[in-house]
Amino acid sequence: MSRILVFANQEGDVLSSGAKEAIAFGSRLASSTGGEVRSITLGPFAEAGAKEAIASGASIAYTITNPLLAEYDVELFGNSIHTVFEQSGADILILSFDKIGKDLVGRLAARNGASAITEVVDYTANSDKIGWIRPIYGDKAFGEYTTTRKKVVVGIRKKSQDVNVPDETNKGEIIEVDYAPSEEMIVSKLVVKIQAALSDIRLEDARIIIAGGRGLGGSEGFTDLQVLANVLGGTVGASRAACDAGWVPSNLQVGQTGAVVAPDLYIAVGISGASQHLAGITNAKSVVAINTDPEAPIFKRANIGVIADYKTVIQALTEKLKKVLV
Repeated sequence: MSRILVFANQEGDVLSSGAKEAIAFGSRLASSTGGEVRSITLGPFAEAGAKEAIASGASIAYTITNPLLAEYDVELFGNSIHTVFEQSGADILILSFDKIGKDLVGRLAARNGASAITEVVDYTANSDKIGWIRPIYGDKAFGEYTTTRKKVVVGIRKKSQDVNVPDETNKGEIIEVDYAPSEEMIVSKLVVKIQAALSDIRLEDARIIIAGGRGLGGSEGFTDLQVLANVLGGTVGASRAACDAGWVPSNLQVGQTGAVVAPDLYIAVGISGASQHLAGITNAKSVVAINTDPEAPIFKRANIGVIADYKTVIQALTEKLKKVLV
């Protein structure tokens, strides 16, 4: 018998389309394995989401209503889901493999000592062994995978499932879980929120982006980038490595798992140019790369490449532009 937990992310006070698909998938799996599906919702509207999850097939709905969960944060959400995953005794965690799911699946699997499998569209269930089906070879075929670990975190491909028709007569139990972040985490998130408020230009809407990566060496380097962005009327972005290091907020991430952008000018500073980052700047009109490594992949995408220490280049460029533009 499978014990299944579904992370039911919300958009406002209603479940996201991906969450509805994940619950539908979990419900089918529970029926095939003689198990039950449970859900977890987070944030100030968690109870409303829990009721919707029960109407969609969950037998038990866990909620964490801590106000810090009003907006998505990978650490807070990850810790919350981990807490419930352990408390529920579930061996299968299902979530939509959307932008948030892509952020969480690997982290949750590592945190819980579980296997991780993504882009799942179907399953097989035979003799207590579940096979997870996902597209391969560019969606030209399907592969079936089994896992060896006791627990598994499953990311469901978006728009691959028919959602359940809600039944308000369904009965279920809502369990409020007590989760309190550490004081250090609260302070850290407050700082991140203040930093994020410094720029009111969405990356997707920006005409000019100055993005920093691991090559900046720390958060201090982003101060120089912000000064240049202010002069140019642009905004600051970052690579995933810089965001994961905690140098800047995650909402500044550019790339396949972050913001996909199309600015008139994209200045990549200290960014090597990993494939997922390059996927996020495919539609940039002009790319300027500044890096000390002449072999960095970013130079293959750049219209202009500068092999130099970014501090010298950025400071000199900023001073020059101030004289011309300000």
